[in-house]
Order: sequence, then C-alpha cells, then structure tokens
Amino acid sequence: MWRYVGRRLVLAIPTLLGASIIVFAMVHLAPGDPIAAVLPVDASKEQVEAVKKAYGFDKPLPVQYLKWLGRVVTGDLGKSIATRRAVILDVRDSLANSLVLAISSSVLAFGAGIALGLLAAFWQGRWLDKLASAVAVVGVSVPHYWAGIILIIIFSVQLNWLPAMGAAADGGIVAYLRHMTLPTIALALIPLGVIARVVRSAALDILAQEFVLALRAKGLGHRRVFTHVVKNSAPQIITVLGLQFGFQLGGSVLVEAVFSWPGTGYLLNLAIFQRDIPVLQGVILVLATFFVLLNLLVDVLQTYIDPRIARH
Repeated sequence: MWRYVGRRLVLAIPTLLGASIIVFAMVHLAPGDPIAAVLPVDASKEQVEAVKKAYGFDKPLPVQYLKWLGRVVTGDLGKSIATRRAVILDVRDSLANSLVLAISSSVLAFGAGIALGLLAAFWQGRWLDKLASAVAVVGVSVPHYWAGIILIIIFSVQLNWLPAMGAAADGGIVAYLRHMTLPTIALALIPLGVIARVVRSAALDILAQEFVLALRAKGLGHRRVFTHVVKNSAPQIITVLGLQFGFQLGGSVLVEAVFSWPGTGYLLNLAIFQRDIPVLQGVILVLATFFVLLNLLVDVLQTYIDPRIARH
C-alpha cells in the first residue's frame, strides 16, 4: 500500500507542474492589458513601461514563467496589480471563507445524497425511489446561480428571514451562520443530485451480485445486508465525494458572486474584471493544487478501504 501511495505522490509532482504551466499560459493569453486597467487613461509611456518592469511584464513569457514559478515554490504569489497587496494574503483570507462554505455545503449534500441514494436502491421501483430520483434530477438540472437568486427572493426579500449578501465576519458566529445558510443550500443542490444518482447506481450493482443473494439466503437481516452493501460500494462513493468536494471549492464562483460571499470565487471574479494577473494566477494555482491533493487523498482512502486497488 505504501509503495502505491509513494507512486501517487511522485505522479502528483508533474501534474502540479503541468497545472502551473496551463494556469500561467491561459492567464497571459487572455485578451486585455492588465496595466491599462489600473493606470489612468492619460498615463505616459514611461509610466506604463515602469509598471510593466515592476511586475516583470517586459520579459519574454518563458522568463516570466520561470521567475513566477521560482517565487511560487517559496510561497510568494506576487502582489496584486489593483490593490498592491500580497496575493498570498488575499488568497488566504478568501480560501478560509470558501472552505467554510465548501465544507458546510458538502456535509449537507453528502449526507442527503448518500441517504437518498441508498434508500432509492433498497426500495427500487417504489415511491421512495421515484421521489429520490426526482430530487436528484432537480438538483442536477438547477444552476447554482439561479437557485441562489430564487433563495434570495424567497427567504431574503419576501420572508426577510435570512440576509442575502456578505459574510458578517465581525458580527459574531450567529450572524456568520445566518449569512452562510443560503449560499450553502444553493451550492449543495448539484452535488446532492450527483451523489444520490451515483450512490443509487453503485448500491444497485452490489445488490445484484451473488454474494448479496447468498447473504439473504442465509437469513441475514436487512441491517447486516445494508452494512455489506455500503462497505462494498464505498470506494466508488468516496471517489465521487472527493471530486464533488473539489468542485464545491473551485466551482463556487457564481454562487459567491450572487451572495457577495468573500471567498476564492468572489476574488477570482473580481480579478477577472480587473485583469489582475497575479491574483488570477495565485487563486487558480491554489485551487488546482488543492484539487490534485484532494484526488491524492481520495486514492489513499480507496486503497485503505480496498487494498486490491494498489495491485493494479
């Protein structure tokens, strides 16, 4: 098992390197001039050249990449063009808020999705299966941002139960929880539907296998059979959970924009409009690194649950 884990760690290095190349290339190939976005319209040519030199934009792209990669390895993501603040500080603060939102929405989506999927599999063809399938289809079909807007209209505008925007980080834990309720629900809808459908499919595959029929023939109760089904479908479920958690963290751009939640999605959206290249590079690279490490953790958990995976 440990040899398999070591091999996966070694493979993660070129993956991260490739991700850094893609991030750097995509950001620099995007249209627009980041310098023009922060300098006044009447800025002189000397001022423009001075700013370009300060941020290293006067060098060829390969040289810029190598210098940027060298700083990134030491933990220096550069300084924001718009705010002149260290990018690592902005990413740190926004990542903390995004992690809170991702964890809360994942707990909601994972718990409800796994429960719905298992109930639908064990009561296949009955009303509970149809209800769970309908909830899964609705969850997958409804866009995050549209669900967020509907939630704001109902619970913030009409009922005035919950706040619609911001995080209220200075207002105490109760205010913070009230502000994160609506974005949590909006962000949980799609993974809830995906997980419910995957869990149902995985559980049905296990239920159709011969060893389950043998367990029932021996007179084991539904609870014991349920335990065996969950254990054997766990590797596939864990894979989906890991991927969905990564999507929760990296795919919350529109939800955070709708609710003005100060996370990485909101920071990324702001950096796109400002053409703030250091912030764009820093946020995307951190999210990509997190996603790669999350996949590595999922692989390790799968191997721990099912040691046969390490032999392939």
